[in-house]
Amino acid sequence: MKVFVAGASGAVGRPLVRQLIAVGHEVTGMTRREDRAEEIRVAGAEAVVCDAFDAEGLRESVVGAAPDAVVHALTAIPEPIDWKADPLAATNRVRIEGTRNLIGAARAADARRIVAESVAFLYAPRGGRVKDEEAELFFEAPDPFGPTVDALADMEHQVREAERIDGVVLRFGNFYGPGTSFAADGSQAKEARRRRLPVVGKGTGIFSFIHVEDAAAAIVAALESETVGTYNVVDDEPAPMSEWVPAYAEAIGAKPPRRVPVWLAGLIVGRGVARNAVELRGASNAKAKRELGWEPRNPSWRQGFREALG
Repeated sequence: MKVFVAGASGAVGRPLVRQLIAVGHEVTGMTRREDRAEEIRVAGAEAVVCDAFDAEGLRESVVGAAPDAVVHALTAIPEPIDWKADPLAATNRVRIEGTRNLIGAARAADARRIVAESVAFLYAPRGGRVKDEEAELFFEAPDPFGPTVDALADMEHQVREAERIDGVVLRFGNFYGPGTSFAADGSQAKEARRRRLPVVGKGTGIFSFIHVEDAAAAIVAALESETVGTYNVVDDEPAPMSEWVPAYAEAIGAKPPRRVPVWLAGLIVGRGVARNAVELRGASNAKAKRELGWEPRNPSWRQGFREALG
């Protein structure tokens, strides 16, 4: 299979390229930066430098690669994130306009399948603590998450309804592992070492995690499957903030986290982020296991944190 990976230099794109090549697929990786293109070539793939907002250039790149399938792993999330500076606006645009351009390019190339990266942590904070793919999204979320939910819903609709292309949406949990904000040298680790990654309120928000290698493996499974639809790609153990934050701090050798009230967290990082800390819902991976035949090699963030960060 020939696969075009848009966002091949990202945290998931890098292991995805390696895994695809390891099982015999021919890969072309797209990035916006020439220095990242060389990393893609070193991994054994062809590389193209292109901007997702350049519709004509993107079309030429994808048609030139003549892929059987396209992976949409494009984001523009800054590192570190400043929650007071609307850090998701650029990625929201990528998910709407960039998706439209990528699907158009995939259609022009006669690709048969597209697999897109979405997120599993924007379900509405109502009802059960762990959600499947049929649960409602949190469209009325306070800023900065409300526009993000709208953008994700738009992207997912475009992918699932793309003409002449089978569309698969993978809703990923919080990434950890090399190249992520939760890596030992990532922004979350830096904050935790400064004791600026606290448990907010009672820490009852439920978080779902996924190692980037497991995320890449799920994309490979989705590319090789004949199923279509939406799948949560998370590990087996959704966990409250009160459990994972202390374990994360311990894994990176940081001091135990502080505890701060919700109102204070709201003043520091914004009401939406603070609300997530106590109301966030986790996600179930049962459908992905059942229909994609995928299993995470890191079934729990507990073991995953120790091995990835210790």
